[in-house]
Parts: sequence; C-alpha cells; structure tokens
Amino acid sequence: MALNQQLYDAVLNGDAKKAHAATVAAIAEGDAPMELIQESMVPAMKEVGRLFECEEYFVPELLLAARAMKSAMELLKPLLVASGQRMAVRVVIGTVKGDLHDIGKNIVASMLEGSGFEVIDLGTDVSPQSFVAAVEQRKPHVVCMSALLTVTMPAMKTTIDALQTAGLRTQVKVLIGGAPVTSQYAREIGADGYSENANAAVGLVKNLLAGEAA
Repeated sequence: MALNQQLYDAVLNGDAKKAHAATVAAIAEGDAPMELIQESMVPAMKEVGRLFECEEYFVPELLLAARAMKSAMELLKPLLVASGQRMAVRVVIGTVKGDLHDIGKNIVASMLEGSGFEVIDLGTDVSPQSFVAAVEQRKPHVVCMSALLTVTMPAMKTTIDALQTAGLRTQVKVLIGGAPVTSQYAREIGADGYSENANAAVGLVKNLLAGEAA
C-alpha cells in the first residue's frame, strides 16, 4: 500500500484532529489498519525522531506528534484486535513506585508505539509486584522503567530484583531512563540499557532485540 500522505503529514505536524480524520477516511476506503501503521505512522514517527535528533523538533513537538499518533491508534487498535493481528514486539512501561511523574514516560511510550511496538502502559507509581505481574501475564519482550526523582531510583533495582526472584529476568530486556538516571546506574543495578531521551529509547529497544535475534 502506498503511503497515506494525509495521515503521515498529520502525525509529523502534530495535528491530532487531522490524524483522526485521515484515519477515519482511510478506514472507510478499506485501508488495512496494520498497513496504515507500518506505511504511514511508523515512517512519520521515525521522521519526528530524526528532526528531534537534529534539534529541529523539541519536546513540545514530540508531545504533539505523539498525541496525533495516539488519536489514530485509538481508532486502529480495536480493528487490529478484531482481526487477530498484533504487533511483533510488546513493551511494558511504567514510572516506578513512589514517582508520579509521567511526561517523559508518556513520550517514550508514544514514540515506541509510533515505531510499531505494542505498548502496555502501567502508568505511574508502579510497584515491583505490578511489573512482575505484567511480565507474567502479558509476556513482553522489553520492560521500560522511568524515574524523575533521585529518591525513587532504588525502586528500579527493587523491580529488577523482583523479576529475578520470580524467575522472569532472563525473559525480558530491562531499560531505564529519567532525568537523574545514568548509564552507570543502569550497569550497577543490572539493567540491559539506559536512554537519555525518547528517540534514543526506540533505537535502544531495536538494537537490543536485534542483538538477541542475532
């Protein structure tokens, strides 16, 4: 299927209303939901990431693009479920126990979803037990944890330890991020990686999974 230019442009320009309208029109014309995602939305979010890296886009533009992408995905998800289709890679994401900040986590979740991953967002103040339960029940390929406060960072290690105790640690890649988090801290607590921004997080997930496949 050829690129749906209206949907691509709406996501790229962060116009949620146009993204919604373009998706409705595409569905009415018989375009397949998965093709709309893979051929129009994923390329648009990839370009958003490139513009962010080039410092032509900043956090506000990322948020708008993510919102536009989400408005389209809300229409497509039920159709995917009804058809029995699902994304190839599943990611569980959440802000750790004691931390209620969600802007960074939301951007990462949207960028991942816009890159073609199935994202299960657990929200904020997520306990280690909730992460463990999500891994047991949803069987993701990747777990992403966010913390914006230094005092909540230890919850990342507690969660990794809980996954280890539950016998689930080897089943998932664990990535961490947030303002106070560093790559050194990721190594210290046994995480598989650290990302300093949403676009880099998408690349890190892809690289880790590609390495696993190799």
